Amino acid sequence: MQVGTAVGNLAGVIGIHPEEAAVVEQLKAGSEEAFAWLISRYQQPLYSLIYRILPDPGDAPDITQEVFVKVFRGISRFQGEASLRTWIYRIALHEALNQRRWWSRHSHREVTFEPVPETGQEYSVADSLVDQNESPFDAAARAEVTARVESALREVPEPFRTVVALRDIEGFSYEEIAEILNTSLGTVKSRLTRGRAHLKRLLAPFIEAASRRPSPSFVSRVSHACSAEEAV
Repeated sequence: MQVGTAVGNLAGVIGIHPEEAAVVEQLKAGSEEAFAWLISRYQQPLYSLIYRILPDPGDAPDITQEVFVKVFRGISRFQGEASLRTWIYRIALHEALNQRRWWSRHSHREVTFEPVPETGQEYSVADSLVDQNESPFDAAARAEVTARVESALREVPEPFRTVVALRDIEGFSYEEIAEILNTSLGTVKSRLTRGRAHLKRLLAPFIEAASRRPSPSFVSRVSHACSAEEAV
């Protein structure tokens, strides 16, 4: 079987919950094609989430790699109590939060002159607000908004930041987030509300200043995204 065909078939079945077991079995059997697909599917979103959780974004590549090592070593014990996606994200958050705790204990001993790495094409809150037919002005404004949102999100305290990232960036449902974090649905909703309030407050001066510039509709989309209230 050609690798491309195998990976394509895997991508097709992974989205159908009853057939997820077939993909898991291939992973457990050590299929290189299955793991290649797994990495191609999850590497970028996991990196983006970990990048936003860690105090030092420079650690994100190593932690992302460690997540896949843990998945490789632990897949034989995966019993399907949660979806494969939920299980992988649970591992990613566990590793990222462990790194946060280590950083909190040791950061005062270290001084670094390393520049903060570029985020490349990572998805961000602001990306979901973009008009694909934007003008050069809107493109510049989007870049500024993206930087401000990323910076503000990093200042939102845990555990609110993680819930905002999982819901508003990764698109997990409330139920999935509760499963990933091993907490109640009410706690997820409460943390999301508080996280969005933190983010809106941090961005308020920027939004107010930007509202006095041209193209106010762009700014209004940012403001709406930060204060979105969903029916629950």
